[in-house]
Amino acid sequence: MLKLNKLIIAMGLVIPSAGAMACASCGCSLNTDIGTQGMGMNEGWTLDIRYDTLNQNKLRYGRNGISQSQAAATTNSKTGGPAEVENYTQNNYLTASLDYNDGVSWGVTASLPYIMRNHNTFGNYGEDTNGAMPPTPGTGAYSSKTAGIGDIKMIGRYFGLAEQKDWGFQYGIKLPTGSRNQTGSLSNGSGQVAVDPALQAGSGSTDLIAGIYKFGFFNDSDNWAYFAQAQYQAAVMVQSIPGSLVSAGYSAGGTYRPGNAANLNLGVNYQAFEKWVPTLQLNVINKTADSGTAADTWATGGTLAYLTPGLLYRLTDKTQVYANVQLPVYQNVNGIQLVPSYIASMGVRVSF
Repeated sequence: MLKLNKLIIAMGLVIPSAGAMACASCGCSLNTDIGTQGMGMNEGWTLDIRYDTLNQNKLRYGRNGISQSQAAATTNSKTGGPAEVENYTQNNYLTASLDYNDGVSWGVTASLPYIMRNHNTFGNYGEDTNGAMPPTPGTGAYSSKTAGIGDIKMIGRYFGLAEQKDWGFQYGIKLPTGSRNQTGSLSNGSGQVAVDPALQAGSGSTDLIAGIYKFGFFNDSDNWAYFAQAQYQAAVMVQSIPGSLVSAGYSAGGTYRPGNAANLNLGVNYQAFEKWVPTLQLNVINKTADSGTAADTWATGGTLAYLTPGLLYRLTDKTQVYANVQLPVYQNVNGIQLVPSYIASMGVRVSF
């Protein structure tokens, strides 16, 4: 039972985030939805507080890196004009997740992120720049700072079909609770501009979430365990662009729909130590391009894979701390997008 409990705890590190991604290149694929990996076997409540940080500061065109000057000379095939040249997007997330399970067959997790995001773009390069290239600002260049509550997720799980309770289904919803009124300051000092919908704290969409998971031990092993999980998220209802952004540049009645996201997690952990549980996982994300009249339909979406070493430490029987580092092993984005060199996550989990 001790080995199984350690497996259950370690598995809480590997659930993909259903709503943290602002775009495919963010790659935020970790969550602490511990019930979907077996904590539902223990009746009661669990609170998880996690901090994630990633700096998207490398331009990528498809599967290849690209310089700012090369990006400025690239044509956006959707608009026929020059591609936008983004500089960086620094993302920080503080996510609180509250979990309850009945200890028999079902559980539910509610997660609410607080998003802190700084973004800078050089804009588009055309005739008005007289052939200048980054770091000279082009048309529409701006900087923005976003801070606020994001979209809440509520994900239920059912694991009553197997006697060992080692697999189950996920079903949930993401609600449009996040703010969508952030504006940025134009680099030429001429005023404010609407921040891209994908960079707002909230997406403005109601999404449905479905998934399945499985965990266990390798044959004839008491120390090595495996885990696997797949999840799919799709927007089913969208809201029009708010009036505050219409006045800052978007057309009235504009819409934004985030692309559908499919996540796959595969991993192992080692449980020979009393307090420490090291993990290694592969996180794969595939996201379709955003759609709508206000969306960037060319430079959103893609497929990314991360190899993620992690470590969990049991402070007490009811308190654990953990850390993970996601390292990119494959990045194939639509259009030209910013990608991170790594993603760092750390947190604390308390049962009561």
